[in-house]
This record gives sequence, structure tokens and C-alpha cells, in this order.
Amino acid sequence: MKKQNKFYWWILSLSLIISGFISCNKKYEGPDNSLETIRNANNRVTYTKSKLDSLQAINLITSQKVQDLLDLSTLYTSGNKDTEIDSVIYTQMQAHFLAKDSNNLKPLLKEMDSLKVRFAKVNNLTTSKSVLEKDTLDFANFDVEYYDKKKTYITTVNRKAQYMLKASPVKFQKEFKFYFVNFYKKESDSIKTNKAAK
Repeated sequence: MKKQNKFYWWILSLSLIISGFISCNKKYEGPDNSLETIRNANNRVTYTKSKLDSLQAINLITSQKVQDLLDLSTLYTSGNKDTEIDSVIYTQMQAHFLAKDSNNLKPLLKEMDSLKVRFAKVNNLTTSKSVLEKDTLDFANFDVEYYDKKKTYITTVNRKAQYMLKASPVKFQKEFKFYFVNFYKKESDSIKTNKAAK
């Protein structure tokens, strides 16, 4: 009986080790970053009031905008940061912000550089509102999975970004354009999950 229990214990231990190893070696499965990313992530799209009626629609749009900015950032940090295409990418990133300030991107780019991120994937995005005096502020909370150049998982971080939908009349219709007010404010962010095993 003792031999049989020992055998089951070894099988259970081995299966736990293997499943732990597999989960730590998660690979990036999203689309590769390319020049197509730059072309499509220009933040020129406007949204009609009817498209913004549901929370689900706002979450979808916000998730797309976060992913666009992350894709552009990974392209930028993987380059030399001094070529013509790098300056085009940087301009595209700034177009996602209401104020064109280089400080908007510094925390994001610094983090990606330090972790040597080449791919990023947004998950679990939720939006919320906060009232400050007479203003209503819109926030997005989300997880970002980071991967290296071999598409190997690095870590997951939890982030918070403030955004706004600014009225942008097009052909006498009330339409809105999406902008980030701030992105990756360190005081409200945290590392969510552990780093992958080395």
C-alpha cells in the first residue's frame, strides 16, 4: 500500500511540475508587428453617438486603442529610435494623446526598454467613470502581457489609463474621437503576476 501511495505521489508531483513549466513558457500568439500596424494605428477614426451607446462598445474601442498604442510602442522600442520610420511611429503614438507631450510616452517606453519587450497583448480591460467636482473622468483598467523577441512570456502588469471621447463634428453629425489623457501612471499601476521562470 505504501508503494502504491508513493507511486501516486510521484505521478502527482511530476504532473504539477510539468504543468507549471508549461504555464511559465507561454508564447505570444497575436499578430506580428509590421508596417501595417503603423498604417492602421493612426487615431483618425471617429465614432457616432450610436456606436458609443453600450458599455461593451466603449470597452471594445478602448481595448483597440490600448492595443494600437502598445503595438506602436513595441515597434518603436525595437528600432534605433533615430530613423525616419521611428519618427513616423513616434508621431503616430503621440496622435493617441490629447496633449502632444513627450512625457506621455516616457513611462511606457522606459518600461518596454527595461524589460526588452517586443510584443504586448492587452487583456481584461474594464472601463469606469469617476466624478471630480463637475467633471466626469473616464478610466480604463487592463492587464498587459509582455513577450520578448522570441515571443516568450516575460510578465503581466496591471495598468490604468485615463481617456476621453472628444466631440469631433463631421459633416454636421455629432461624432467623437478617442484620446488618452494619460497612460501608465506609475502611482496607480502594479505588477500583477509573477515573472516567468528562468
